[in-house]
Amino acid sequence: MVGTALDVLRALSAHTAEHGVAPPAALVGEWWDADAVIAPSIELRAGVRPPDNPDRYWLGYLGFPVHNDRSPLPTVVGGLTDHLLILRDGVWETIGDVPPWALAVVAGNSSARPARGNEWHADWVAPQRDPHLMAIERCLAAIRAGEVYQACVCTQFTGSVTGNALDYFADLTAATAPAKAAFLQGSWGSVASFSPELFLRRTGNIVSSAPIKGTIAGHDDPNVLSSSVKDVAENIMIVDLTRNDLGRLAVPGSVRVPELLSIMPAPGVWHLVSRVQAILEVGTGNDALLAATFPPPSVTGTPKLRALELLSEWESAARGVYCGAVGIAGPGGELDLNVAIRTVAIAPDGRATLGVGGGITIDSDPLAEWQECLDKAASIVQHSEP
Repeated sequence: MVGTALDVLRALSAHTAEHGVAPPAALVGEWWDADAVIAPSIELRAGVRPPDNPDRYWLGYLGFPVHNDRSPLPTVVGGLTDHLLILRDGVWETIGDVPPWALAVVAGNSSARPARGNEWHADWVAPQRDPHLMAIERCLAAIRAGEVYQACVCTQFTGSVTGNALDYFADLTAATAPAKAAFLQGSWGSVASFSPELFLRRTGNIVSSAPIKGTIAGHDDPNVLSSSVKDVAENIMIVDLTRNDLGRLAVPGSVRVPELLSIMPAPGVWHLVSRVQAILEVGTGNDALLAATFPPPSVTGTPKLRALELLSEWESAARGVYCGAVGIAGPGGELDLNVAIRTVAIAPDGRATLGVGGGITIDSDPLAEWQECLDKAASIVQHSEP
């Protein structure tokens, strides 16, 4: 065996580069009840959305629908494949007719070896504080006026990632172990997602979402979250929004909250996370599910449509893939998408963006919200080289 999922990913990348075929794509962490899902070679192209009733496997991302014409990366990217490698409990499994060369990589019998010597370097410039504080103040004014109860106001680090983007992803994933990491690449650029958050997980007609709202720095006492009126209110409002979104398609009475206000560690921070589950009406396709729920509730606000309108006025930069979703869809309605937070978008010329933000409620302190943005970004921007 080559070793870990990241070792296999590196070796697959080395093979595909050597032979001039499409590169791999990978989901690493808690995906599909497994520890990793890798497409050994997949062509990811702009505009390819997840099919409603696919007979193949789609991997890709859906970008956030505000200012997306200003993003250096496409709004939607995806590709279809017949074969996947699945790592479950330390054992590699296959779906479909996986190419012999990919099997050889997994078995350690390939000339391709995990290439750990490639150099990369990341440089980041923090966003300006005052424009973000002004956006928060405008949000607080909208809350006082009754236009919204909460909104997720975001800003953006800018910079560059030079060298091998896949190695950048693999090194940071190894260092931070995010719950729902993902890597996608193509001629359009690369996406390295280090997300801790589940947007949608569907198996058959059972669908669940695990919104994160409420954050403190990792060096603080996590019990502070449970006693924070602001953080608890922030989470519960988004739970209600998630219940409403899923309830539009659910069997009446089937929406429930099996987990509420749990404390979860994530790279550099502590989060409050809840879980909402529903049974979808028979015949509900993923197109309808995404139409009812996208973009993810936790990165929008309540009420969602008005929050999106206001965010388009308050935020000057395109979120792009940030706050959208990255993941996989498959036959039988299977779907597993993260919320694309802690996500680095890398243009073909190496220009990179890292969005950060937080939920604003009537109790928000703008300076504390600014610090929360810095805390969320720290686990990524502190890594500048291998």
